[in-house]
Amino acid sequence: MRYTHELEFKVRDYECDMQGVVNNGVYQNYLEHARHELLLSRGIQFAQMTAAGINLVVVRAELDYRKSLTSNDRFVVRSLLRQVSRIRFEFQQDVFRLPDEILMLAARITGTSLNQRGRPYLPEALAELFSDDS
Repeated sequence: MRYTHELEFKVRDYECDMQGVVNNGVYQNYLEHARHELLLSRGIQFAQMTAAGINLVVVRAELDYRKSLTSNDRFVVRSLLRQVSRIRFEFQQDVFRLPDEILMLAARITGTSLNQRGRPYLPEALAELFSDDS
């Protein structure tokens, strides 16, 4: 896959459950942080969009848990952002343990943006991200 962004993390003890593995809900936090950093790297500040009345929202999250991360594991979230319809975009995100590059989780997160009236639309700042796609 042709990823356009990656972000490294390290598992913290408090992210693990009683079984000693990262709690399944914590992966959502990792993925969200990586999405925000991807957008920031493209000049889109999540907080500024919200302040302007544009709300970026997740409408679907598909997560395939392959293996479990444990305390102190280093890992990377690799992401690819693409437009999937006139008003929807999708993040393909994969979590790989480091240094062995084993796939731990594969995710597909679908989102849209809502205007001040709560209607879906694609603001110019996001549309510009996809203008280079072919």
